[in-house]
Parts: sequence; C-alpha cells; structure tokens
Amino acid sequence: MYSQTTRDIVVTVKPFYLDDQSSPTDNHYVWAYRVRIENRGGRTVQLMNRHWIITDGIGRVQEVKGPGVVGEQPVLRPGDGYEYTSGTPLPTPSGIMHGTYEMADEDGSTFDIVIPAFSLDSPHDRPRLN
Repeated sequence: MYSQTTRDIVVTVKPFYLDDQSSPTDNHYVWAYRVRIENRGGRTVQLMNRHWIITDGIGRVQEVKGPGVVGEQPVLRPGDGYEYTSGTPLPTPSGIMHGTYEMADEDGSTFDIVIPAFSLDSPHDRPRLN
C-alpha cells in the first residue's frame, strides 16, 4: 500500500493486477486500484476534481482530469473516510501512477492533496535493478 498525507487528509492506494482482464499476447495489461481518503482534520471538505498522471513501462504519459471520482464528489466531515475502486489499462506490463485531488474547504477555498505515486506491476514484467 502507498500512503500520503496532505493538510490532514490521508490518501492510501492499493493497486492489484487483473490477470483475468489482461491479455499479455495483445499487449493489454489491466490493474485495479483501491483508494481510501480519510479526513483527519477539523474541517469538512469535498473532493471536487481529480488529476491522474499515468506513465507506462516505456515512459509514455497519459493525463486524466475530471470532476470527482467514479461519478461522485464525496463530502468528508472530520473523521470521515471514503473508499472507491477504479482501474486502468496499459500497453506495457508495468507502469506508475500518481496525481492530485482538488478539494474544497467549508469556506469555498480549494486546495490540492497528493495522491501518492504507486507502481503497477504485473507478473509478466522481468525485474530490473535501478
């Protein structure tokens, strides 16, 4: 699991490879990732927008921006958590994702929280030393 705290909001991500939806012979690899967002601060916030940066195993970058997550813009009161699962395909057997969520505070001001970088690894990739 990967975790990052920004302004008392914790984002935790757990990726997992979906072998049954992948087709390595067709260069099609699919991952799901479970995200948990926890408000450990003292103010209510709402997730307004997402911005993902997805890099495949040979360095090609795709950006995904849009309102909310999985069709929702959850409101998180102090102590609340919100969890969702989504996924991404890649044409390579490994990659990496990271990004930000734009949050709105009770007074309407907005700020970004960090989605930690997480590795997308399949059993079809050979390990490399960096």
